[in-house]
Amino acid sequence: MAALALAAGIAGASLPAAAGDDHGNFMVRALVTGVNPDTDASVFAGGTRIPGANADVSDEIIPALTLSYFFTDNWAVELFCCFAKHDIDGTGSIAGLGEIADTWIFPPALTAQYHFTGMGAWKPYVGAGVQYIAFFDEGTGQNRLGASSVSIDDAFGFTLQAGLDYSLGNGWYANLDVKKTWLDTEISWNGTGVHADADLDPWIFSAGVGYRFNLSDIFGHGAKTASIPMK
Repeated sequence: MAALALAAGIAGASLPAAAGDDHGNFMVRALVTGVNPDTDASVFAGGTRIPGANADVSDEIIPALTLSYFFTDNWAVELFCCFAKHDIDGTGSIAGLGEIADTWIFPPALTAQYHFTGMGAWKPYVGAGVQYIAFFDEGTGQNRLGASSVSIDDAFGFTLQAGLDYSLGNGWYANLDVKKTWLDTEISWNGTGVHADADLDPWIFSAGVGYRFNLSDIFGHGAKTASIPMK
């Protein structure tokens, strides 16, 4: 949390004081994000479903960043990204296996947004788009299944979003945001004949600060300085 605040402070200090613009084309946000998968899985051994077997993907709190581009005050696109590590535990009839896998994820989400205006400092918005989750550095957990390795298929999902920006002045905003993604994947415990078809369907809750600006405001001074001929 302290590191996130320091990063936001350094970013703000590096921008000219006049660069902030409540109607700028670009907006960056530094966020603290909770990733809460709403997991439901069917687990199979040798092609036969294991009765009552399920899995649970751990909730995690991570730092995240977004970059938005505003076509108008109402319409924008946003790119969200972060990295996270999750543990996967057996539940139901396989709860005794404990942690059956772990993985790092890279889950960028791209949404088209509509921002409501005419509410003063309060600027709510809604959005819809897609999320891609790439799984990497998968591990076997406590490996009570005896797997040689674990593979998790990368996947696309559909995302809905709602959020609120509150203007603090000079281009700065406080932000609250929630996303819901519907996404399926397959987890394979290699060398065992065991796999799971998993609905991850994460909720993604974020809070943080944002800064809205025009690129010309930031780089304009430098461009003018560069145009002065050397003597």
